[in-house]
Amino acid sequence: MDPKVTEGGLNVTLTIRLLMHGKEVGSIIGKKGETVKKMREESGARINISEGNCPERIVTITGPTDAIFKAFAMIAFKFEEDINNSMTNSPATSKPPVTLRLVVPASQCGSLIGKGGSKIKEIRESTGAQVQVAGDMLPNSTERAVTISGMPDAIIQCVKQICVVMLEVEYKGSVKNNEFERSDQFSEVFVSK
Repeated sequence: MDPKVTEGGLNVTLTIRLLMHGKEVGSIIGKKGETVKKMREESGARINISEGNCPERIVTITGPTDAIFKAFAMIAFKFEEDINNSMTNSPATSKPPVTLRLVVPASQCGSLIGKGGSKIKEIRESTGAQVQVAGDMLPNSTERAVTISGMPDAIIQCVKQICVVMLEVEYKGSVKNNEFERSDQFSEVFVSK
């Protein structure tokens, strides 16, 4: 087996973007930026957070697939920790799932959903995560939000499968604000069948 082929059959550089509310962004940044700094160092991924006072911000994660998956794992487990901390003084008995929102080019959403919803159903069943593709595009964009909910491990497996689907898809036309893309330095995508 080629040592460049990592778990999930991928060895490429990716950029994936997440849409987050202010409180979520604050959790990822941490006090004086310590949390995001630690995530960058431990995952090896570049993690950039958009500037601004708007209610939602874009978190961009770039790097080799293994670094991206480590960064996603750290974010998912951080959100789970936040949920657990908020539950300690709460009368609620059921714990809400961890939820992440990916920003995906609308031109790739059809492949993610699959014919008659077959691909998204397969991803849901194999990972245990809930996955929903928004019907409408994000404001002033040619992209849609893909919401993933579940336990952190399920979310990580789901993100891996979404990456495989996205990398198999040829881009159709130009995409405004597209940053979910292959790096030009890699001409091949290794996908295990």
